[in-house]
Parts: sequence; structure tokens; C-alpha cells
Amino acid sequence: MTENEKIFLAKSSIKAADLEHRRKINFNIGKYDTAVVQGKKQFSDLDLARERAKNIKWRAIETLDKQLEDFELNFSKKGGKVLWAENGNQAVEQVLNICREKKCKTLVKSKSMVTEEIHLNEALEKKGIESVETDLGEYIQQLDNEPPYHIVTPAMHKSKEDVAKLFANKLGTDPSLTPQELTGVARNILREKFASAEVGVTGANFIISEIGGIALTENEGNARLSCSFPKTHIVIVGIEKMLPTMNDLALFWPLLSTYGTGQQLTVYNSIVSGPRQPGEEDGPDEMFVILLDNGRTHILQNPKMRESLYCIRCGACLNVCPIYKNIGGHTYGTTYSGPIGSVITPHLKGMEEFKHLSYASSLCGACTEVCSVKINIHELLLENRKESVDEGLASMSERVAWKAWKIASKSRKLMNMGNGRLKSKVANRLFKQWVDGRGDLDFSQQTFNQLWKNRYK
Repeated sequence: MTENEKIFLAKSSIKAADLEHRRKINFNIGKYDTAVVQGKKQFSDLDLARERAKNIKWRAIETLDKQLEDFELNFSKKGGKVLWAENGNQAVEQVLNICREKKCKTLVKSKSMVTEEIHLNEALEKKGIESVETDLGEYIQQLDNEPPYHIVTPAMHKSKEDVAKLFANKLGTDPSLTPQELTGVARNILREKFASAEVGVTGANFIISEIGGIALTENEGNARLSCSFPKTHIVIVGIEKMLPTMNDLALFWPLLSTYGTGQQLTVYNSIVSGPRQPGEEDGPDEMFVILLDNGRTHILQNPKMRESLYCIRCGACLNVCPIYKNIGGHTYGTTYSGPIGSVITPHLKGMEEFKHLSYASSLCGACTEVCSVKINIHELLLENRKESVDEGLASMSERVAWKAWKIASKSRKLMNMGNGRLKSKVANRLFKQWVDGRGDLDFSQQTFNQLWKNRYK
């Protein structure tokens, strides 16, 4: 058992018994569920919309090399600069080089889950650069020195009382402030940061090869401010976020909004295709797009796992997953938690260290059922398990136990030996790791043969 797996199991045991945590999550996800039901009504044929979205992502991923080249060509025509990063270290180094050149002291960030993946904030802090999260949920998490809890709702596990207490401790505000007043406090602080920052960093919900632009969808407007206030705008985005044409947004924006927050469309939707052009009043002097691989081509070359790159990060699979709702987002110990995180993380960060996440599933199939682009998530979790065994990552005790189980299961003579109590005792000792977190295996006192004979004498 790896150290990561030990930590995961220990944290899971603690969090699963935390009833207050469960109450908060069920409350917040309950509000989400209600909103999504209403949001889905905008589609006359939701299943067809999801199927079309999957086909568009299939086309984008199957022709990703050409799409990326087209994006670079079209974006460069408008004065933008494209940088390629094979891994997280290269992406961080490129950001640091730009900040060094611009003499950056303050950097504002928005809509950038991928910067959590490459640990950009830590790298900037070491260089004496203040990095400020401007999305309210991310800002709350940064104040509390915690990573995001959820792909879409970073502070989902916090109640309004928790946030008020945090602001009181960190910012000296009144602990009885309402959510509206807390938002006002954050707004006043962040507006000053937007005005003084030399560099703005965002992610991208989609990148569009046809026009050489990035698409952002948000509810607060902070991504727009991060794009336009600082003189330099850096976009860090995974290469899988590709869409072939601008027209595809007519499907993907409503689909992402509905499955992400239950809205028909988010409040702010932006397409940014380069730095400020002649005659334009707003926008940065320079714009860079860093196209990040960081293990994505490793997934791309796997014919079965390639489907996971269709994900648009709507978070729907997290909200429906019984495991996620019990153990929470931080327990996974990864940037991307929940079912889709359990699929991609072993391939992004190493199967040996993170194969245990693929076993943290009931395989109920709810994640597949709600996926906005119809990814067969639970089947990919099973595929991860198979790959981990094929790579020889199963422990010796596990291999011996399953071999013994296989031999016994294929022999009626062996299956009929002994009574149920003896079989239960042997199995519970043989599969100790299995029963540690579950009820004991309990065999019938009569074998199937005996039950058959008693019924059909």
C-alpha cells in the first residue's frame, strides 16, 4: 500500500463519520439538484444535445494535433503568443519568465483550475510575487490556505457562518456579516488588486481553433477584469479543452451552465482572441496562451481512456457520486476529485501512486448517467483497475487471495466443502483489506446444491 493510499483511507474514515460535513454538502448539493432540474428544461431533446456534444469533442480530440496547430496560427495572426508546455514545471517556468520580464509584483488569477494542477501559487510566492485568487470561492479557499474542494464550487464545504468566521479571523471584519456584506468586503479588496496587478492569469473553459480564441464562462466578471485590467494576460489551459468551431459554443455554453450550476446561461460569457487591437480601448498590451500537456497526451494515446478527455469540467459527476458526498473533495488529495478525477489522475500523476482512487467507487453508474458529454465514467474506472493489475501493481496478498477465490469458484467440489461458518471465517481472513471498511462476508449455511435439492427433491 502506497503512502497516498494510506492517507486517503485515513482521511476517508474521518470524513465519512463527520455528520456536520455531510449536512453541509447535502444542503448545497440539494440546492444544485433543484436548479439543474429547471435548467434542463431549456433543451427540447437533452439526450440528443449530450450526444452531439460528445461527437463534437470526439472530433476535436481525434484531430487534436491539427486543431492545436490551427489555433496557434489563428491566434498568432492577431498578435497573441502561443507557448507549449510539456509538463507543469515548464508551464510554471514560462509564467515566471514573463513575470520577471514585466517586473511583476502582483498577479491576479481567475477561472484557472489548471494552475492548481501545476502549483503555480507556491512557485510565485517563492519568487516574492503576490498571487491573488479573484473568484470568490477561490479567494475564500486561499484565505483559509486550502485547495479548492470542488471543480465548480471551490468552497462548497463551507457554510455562510464558516465564511463569516474566516473573514473575521483573516480580515478583521464583523463575524455577523451577511453573505451580501461579505461579498462586498471581498469586492473592495479585489478591485484594488485588479487595478495594481501587472499580470492577469486565467484558464479557459474552451479553446477554439477556428478563430484562435479562448472562451470563458463565469458568474462574477472576475475573469473579464483579470483579462483586461493588467497589461499582460496569460492563459494557461489544458490541450483537451479544444472545440473546432465558434458555433460549437452555442451548444457547449448552455450545456456547461446547466450541468455546472443549473443556469440556462452564466452571467458573463467572453471570447478573447488576442491582445488589444488598434482602435480598441480595452484589453492587455500582450496576451500569451500556454498550452499544457502534463500527461494529457499519455491519456490520448490510450484508445480506451481517450474518452475521458471529452470532460468539460461541469462537476455533475461529483454532485451525484455517493463516495464524493461522504468523503469530500479534499480527501482525494488531487486537483481533480470525484469520479472524473479518479479516472484521469492515475494517468496524469502515475498509476502506482493513485490507482486506489479507481477503487473509491460504488460503480453505481450515476456518474455516467449525468455526464453532460456522455463519458462512460464507471466503465473507465473499471478499465483503470484492469490496467493497474495488468501492470503488476496488485499486492502479493491480493493476487494470492483472488487466485484462491478463482480456483474455489470454478470447482463445485471445493464450493461444497465445509459449512458456511467455516467459509466465512476463511474468506474474512483472506480478504482482510476488503472487510476492514465493510461488513464481514457471510456465507449461507447451505450450499447452492443443497438448497436446490431441498427445493426440488
